[in-house]
Amino acid sequence: MNALQLLIEENSFSAVASAFPCLVCADLAKRMPPELLKALLDAGCRMPPEEMTHFSSEQTKPVLPPAAHWLSGDWYLAPPATRSGSQAASRSLSLKLLQLVATDADTCQIEAVFRQDPVLAYHLLRLVNSLGVGVGRTISSFAQAILILGRQQLKRWLNLMLFAASRDDYRSAMLLARVAVRARTMELLAKAGGFDRAEQEYAFMAGIFSLLGILFGLPLAGILNPLHLNESLASAVLHHEGELGRLLQAVECSESADETRLIGLLGGLNLSIAEYNLLSLDAYRWMLGVILDQQDAVHA
Repeated sequence: MNALQLLIEENSFSAVASAFPCLVCADLAKRMPPELLKALLDAGCRMPPEEMTHFSSEQTKPVLPPAAHWLSGDWYLAPPATRSGSQAASRSLSLKLLQLVATDADTCQIEAVFRQDPVLAYHLLRLVNSLGVGVGRTISSFAQAILILGRQQLKRWLNLMLFAASRDDYRSAMLLARVAVRARTMELLAKAGGFDRAEQEYAFMAGIFSLLGILFGLPLAGILNPLHLNESLASAVLHHEGELGRLLQAVECSESADETRLIGLLGGLNLSIAEYNLLSLDAYRWMLGVILDQQDAVHA
């Protein structure tokens, strides 16, 4: 609890609580020391009435009771419903793009795939033009956009686009949030643990790839096989092996509130729970930026 108290005292915690609903459920509040609950509420967290929250781990789209405003649980980790033709085609093209980028294909091959999907094309051009590449200069060709963005950033962006919100998949918004936090937390853990920049990037990718099986509702090994991942990345994602695998284990322990095992894994990185909480908070702030960018694109 001391580590959580220190986190609450951070200005960045209050900033997140003011920008995004941070709720304390009634059941958790009953088990929490009164002074800690007060600190959370003072920092901007809210404790909605019990009837306003609904827990669900259903395998189908949950239905909120009339009085409920908030939905909790792992309902969004359920297998996907049958996808519409347009949604399946868009994600198939995104996966094809990932394969091309991962194998360092020619720009013309990558450009040809973008031409097949106007939604992906729109998001790419919007992203590049939002980077401020030059005063009075607008990027309107795919080749220019790919060159300016760079292969590594293009790969990162395509990974997130796989999880981007879709009208046809009720899980997408929550899956995007979950994968953004997981990937960014792993990247920050790698940085705090002294990993080099390439390994930090691999940590981010491992976080993304680890949830592709849930996204597609297919065996993860079959999805990753065409991507030709290097051995350390593939072993981490598929078998939780190696240094990257331990990072993934740490984040999964955090997600499942397995504090005892998390402390042990963090010890191998010479990190404390308090330090982990701070970098996890940074990951949530980064996730909010991803979500807001996605919402802007939807309403553009």
